[in-house]
Amino acid sequence: MQYKVALHTSDEGFAASVAGLPGCWSQGVTEAEALENIRVAIGEYLSAVDDQLRGQETRVVEVVI
Repeated sequence: MQYKVALHTSDEGFAASVAGLPGCWSQGVTEAEALENIRVAIGEYLSAVDDQLRGQETRVVEVVI
């Protein structure tokens, strides 16, 4: 999976957020650290979504843009 990540400079270094995943953000001292941290945050976010959907009937759709 690929997600577009917005990077912003901050007082602590870099902040990263994912517009497609509300509330999914992280930060790091360097850009590389912020990107690695947001990668981990995305994984945790998606895991939490899977937990919320457990037991519900779901479908997977592919979107091409």
